[in-house]
Amino acid sequence: MVGTVLYAKLSANITADEAAAAELARYEKERPTVLVKGARNILLIGSDSRAGAENGRYGRDPGTERSDTTILLHLDARRRSATAVSLPRDLMVHVPGCRTPDGTRTGPAFAMLNRAFQAGGSACAVRTVEKLTGVRIDHHVVVDFSGFKDLVDAVDGVEVCLARPVDDKAAKLRLPAGRVTLDGEQALGFVRARKSLGDGSDTERMDRQQRFLGALVNKLRGNDVLLNPVKLYPVLDAATSSLTTDPGLASLRGLYDLVRAVRDVPTEQVRFLTVPRESYVYDPNRDQLAEPAAEELFRRLRTDAPIEVRADSTPGPRGDGRAGDPAAATSPPGTPFRGRTAAEDPCGKSSG
Repeated sequence: MVGTVLYAKLSANITADEAAAAELARYEKERPTVLVKGARNILLIGSDSRAGAENGRYGRDPGTERSDTTILLHLDARRRSATAVSLPRDLMVHVPGCRTPDGTRTGPAFAMLNRAFQAGGSACAVRTVEKLTGVRIDHHVVVDFSGFKDLVDAVDGVEVCLARPVDDKAAKLRLPAGRVTLDGEQALGFVRARKSLGDGSDTERMDRQQRFLGALVNKLRGNDVLLNPVKLYPVLDAATSSLTTDPGLASLRGLYDLVRAVRDVPTEQVRFLTVPRESYVYDPNRDQLAEPAAEELFRRLRTDAPIEVRADSTPGPRGDGRAGDPAAATSPPGTPFRGRTAAEDPCGKSSG
């Protein structure tokens, strides 16, 4: 009886994105086809919404929200690897005409990636990423500031490593150098900060987010959270409370099936990388895809082909996404992409 009540509570926490499902169904004929049965692609969207009491402390609520973070997560058909690809919010892309929250429709535009979510929510973001990559998105998940903080607190914090102390008033972040266990509030500042960590670029910020996610994966696995019901319940309660997903994931069963699919993936096969890109030709403060490296990555995702990553401390301008020197953007198929795995020690490389 207790189990039934808890299951119902957790399932009720999740908001089903029915509007997005209806919008995507409207454009079904133009969406990419599935090439490999069993492989799964999930679009993870971090919303910067200030709506609500908890999120309001991070700024004024203008009535819209943007995708502060966008990650394409690929699970291979055999569930032996997971690849998380960060998509820069400043990447210039073709955003299709989309339905806005008030029911009107926008026209197609060539704009930054985060415009898609701001203009037409998750459905518009999914369609934009599908047009960009040719990869069929099977599921999407939207999490806001509050949900992120609660998840970190539910696992009793996540350890990171800092090369020097941090004092960032804008990010509400004050930390000592060395190994530091971040609580939810600190973790949010850590993954969002620009001015006080690294070189202040979005490239460095995405690298930091990837390192944090790798550390979070290790924390979940290291404490046997996923196998211990007593530890798992508060994590699931936190993870589901501020979550909006497609209807296929909008239940505890749907999320459990997803977690179970990745639970046994070795940490060295959990990979993080940023899509190969370079400065936009008409504006150095924006990004564009670096070809042919980007299309090679998308091809591997579409066909469920192996993707290898290798750490590199000297990327090309704005980070071309490949290992090695700037010429790696034209390297032949098979060249590892610049990235990292969840198996790396957080203090193995400088984190700030």
